[in-house]
Amino acid sequence: MQMDKLLKILKTNARLSVEDLAALAGLSPEETAAKIEGYEKSGVIKGYMAVTAEDFSDTDSVTAFIEVKVTPQAENGFDQIAKTIMSFEEVDSVTLMAGSFDLAVTLSGTNYKEVALFVARRLSTLPGVLSTSTHFVLKRYKESGFVIDGEVADERGLVSP
Repeated sequence: MQMDKLLKILKTNARLSVEDLAALAGLSPEETAAKIEGYEKSGVIKGYMAVTAEDFSDTDSVTAFIEVKVTPQAENGFDQIAKTIMSFEEVDSVTLMAGSFDLAVTLSGTNYKEVALFVARRLSTLPGVLSTSTHFVLKRYKESGFVIDGEVADERGLVSP
């Protein structure tokens, strides 16, 4: 299934007015508003969020990426363990991966110790979890297509007459 033009525009900038979205998508404002409402009601659009600069983020939090190796279940594969992990309040995302680990878990905590204790006491003790590897985010440079830290360098060469 190919993503429609309106969804592509919303993924880039969800703050555009309905009129601007309509013009970019080649629809009327009424069609645009109806499509957005339909996407929201059906769950195609899960929510909206702002990507913020580090200086304005919660400075008392840490983010960790955790690689999780699990034993898949006979009938559910990885789904049941993924649902269990995503039910924890601290967990921001859970993704099934190909490669040396099975699930990628992203979570936020107030400090490194809190995250480490979550992994040691709650995540790694789940039935089916074979191993974990935790990576802490030290600095974000780019997220969701937006440069977080600093300006993008102009890689074009200087042209003079």
